[in-house]
Amino acid sequence: MTNVAQMADAPASASSIAKLRSMMTRLWPAVLVYSALLIVAILALKLPGAIDYVGADNDDGMRLVEVRDFLNGQGWFDLMQYRMGLGDGTLMHWSRLVDLPIATLIRFFELFVSQERAEALALAVWPLSLTIPTMWAMGLAGRRIDGTFGMHVALGLTALLLVTGNRFLPGAIDHHNVQIALVAIMVAMLLDEDHRPLSYTAAGLAAATAIAIGAETTPFVAAACIAVAVSWAWEGEAFARAAKAFGFALAVSISLLFFATVPPRLYSVVSCDSLSLGYYSLATIGGGLLLFGATFASRASRLLRFVVLAGVGAVVLAATVTIAPQCLHNPLADLDPLLVTQWLDGVQEAQSILALGGRDPFTLGFFYATGVFAMAVCVFRLVQRDRVRIHLILLFLLIVSWAIAAVQVRGAMFSNLVAILPLTLLIVDMRRLSSTDSENVAAAFCYLSTVLMSVAAVWGLGGSLMDMNNSESFGQTASAKPSCSSRASLAPLADVPAGLVAAPSDMGVSILRFTENRILSAPYHRNQGGMLTEMHIGLATPQEAEAFLKGAGVSVLAFCPRHPQTREFAKMKPDGLYGQLTKGVVPAYLVPLPTTDGAPVRFFRYVPTGS
Repeated sequence: MTNVAQMADAPASASSIAKLRSMMTRLWPAVLVYSALLIVAILALKLPGAIDYVGADNDDGMRLVEVRDFLNGQGWFDLMQYRMGLGDGTLMHWSRLVDLPIATLIRFFELFVSQERAEALALAVWPLSLTIPTMWAMGLAGRRIDGTFGMHVALGLTALLLVTGNRFLPGAIDHHNVQIALVAIMVAMLLDEDHRPLSYTAAGLAAATAIAIGAETTPFVAAACIAVAVSWAWEGEAFARAAKAFGFALAVSISLLFFATVPPRLYSVVSCDSLSLGYYSLATIGGGLLLFGATFASRASRLLRFVVLAGVGAVVLAATVTIAPQCLHNPLADLDPLLVTQWLDGVQEAQSILALGGRDPFTLGFFYATGVFAMAVCVFRLVQRDRVRIHLILLFLLIVSWAIAAVQVRGAMFSNLVAILPLTLLIVDMRRLSSTDSENVAAAFCYLSTVLMSVAAVWGLGGSLMDMNNSESFGQTASAKPSCSSRASLAPLADVPAGLVAAPSDMGVSILRFTENRILSAPYHRNQGGMLTEMHIGLATPQEAEAFLKGAGVSVLAFCPRHPQTREFAKMKPDGLYGQLTKGVVPAYLVPLPTTDGAPVRFFRYVPTGS
C-alpha cells in the first residue's frame, strides 16, 4: 500500500513542481517572490540591531518632521520649514509627492495604534514597498533583453544591490529610493525593442516624476531624453509612435506636476535644486518639439531628421541659457568656503571620486568598479556588433550616471543599478557557454568570476579585506548619529520654554524631531545663513559670540564636546567660544541648565549681558 501511495503522490508532486516552474517564468510572480525574499532579508539584517525607527541619514529625520508638519495642517503648497534657520524659516526644496504617501500610511496605522507606533510602521512599510516597483522594472528589463533567464539574473543582481545598500532599509524615507525606482522604470521602458507607445509613455511619466521629486536625477533624465530623440532620428517612422508618446507624456506630465506641486507665488522663480520654471520650461519645450518633429519629419531622410534633432537641441540650449543659465553649473558651487570646508567636505555622499580616493580608497570598488566593468562589457559588445541598440543605450546611460557618481558618490547607486543589465546579458551568455561544455573548468571559472564581478558588494568586501583597519562596513554612505543627537541627550530641552536653539547642524534635525524648539542650523544648503551663524558663534571669541547669539535671537546654546565639528572648532580657535567651553570657561551670559551626570550635551540659557 505504501508503494502504491508513493506512486500516486509522485505525479502530483511533479505536477506541483511543473506549475511552480511555469509560474516563475512569468514576470509578476517572479517579482513578488524575489521581492518577498528581499524584504525578509532586509528585515533580518536590520531589525535585530535597530535602535530607532527613523533612518540614520539626517534627511530621513527631516522628512519625518516635514510629514508631521503636513499632518498638523501645514498647506500642500507651503514648503517652508518655519522652525529652521534665521528669520521666518527656510524654504525647503523637497516635494510633497513623497510626503503624501508617508502621511497617508501614518494616518492609516493611527486607526489601530498610537502615533509613534503608526510612524514606525509607516516608515518601515514605505521604503520596503518601493522594492517592488524597482524589482519589477529590473525584472522587466532583464526579460526584454534576454528572456526568462535574463529576468531571473537581473532580479537576483538587483536584490543583492538593494540588500547591501541603505536606500530601502526601514526608516529610509528620503526621496532617493523613489528616484532609484523611477530610474529603473525609465531604463526598462527604453529597452523595449518593439517600440510600444505604452512603454515610452511610461518612460516620459517616470522622467517627469523624477524631476518633480528631486533635481539629482536631472542629468539622467536628460540622457534618457537624448536616447529617445537619437533613436527617433536614426530609425525614423519605425520609432515615430514611441517618440511621440514619450514627448507628449513628458510635456503633459511635467505640466501637471508643476501646477500640482509648485506654489503659485513661485511660478516665475527659477531654482536649480527643485522643480521650478527652469526645469518645467525645458522639459515642455524639449518634449513638445520632439512630438512635433516625430509627427511631421518621421518620413524624411535620416540626414534631415538629424538636422531637425539638432534644431531641437539648439532651441533647448538657447532656452536653458535664457531661462535658467545658473542651472548649468553645480548649485552647491555657490556655498560659502567655510561651509565647504567645515560641512560639505565631510559629507561622504557628496564626495567626488578624487576626494573619496584620498580619504577612503578602499570603498572605491563598491561605488565605481561595477560601472567600469559594465561599460567595458558594452564597448566590447559594440565592437562585436552584438545587440547594438541595447548596448548603445546602456553604455550612454552608464557613462552619464557614472560621471554623476564621479562628481558626487551618491550617484553611484544609479550607475550600479544600470550596470546590472549589460552584466545580465554577459552572465547569461557565460552560463550558456559553461553549460554546453560542463567539463571545461576554464569556462566554469569565467562564469563564476563574471557573476562575482557583477556584484558591487563583492568589490566592497574586497576593499574591506584589503583595509583591515577600516571599521566601517562597506556600502554605507551615512554614519550613525552621534550620541549628541539622541532623544535622551536632548531631553533637558523639554524642561525649558521652546525657543531658538544654537547647535551643530548634525544635531538640528533631531532637535526638530524630539522637541518643539526652533533650530538655527541644519545640514541643508538653503540654510546657509543659519549654518554660518552657528559656525561663527563657535569660532568667535566669547564677547563676539554674544553679538551673534543676540542678533539671531538664540535662547539656548547646545554644547557637545564630543561632536566632531565642536572638537574641530575648539582646535582651530582655542580662544573661541567652543574652545573656551571645552576648557570649562563659561561666559557670564550663558546660564547652565540642569543635566544628568555623564550627559554628552550641556545646555546653556542665553541671558544677554546687563539683563
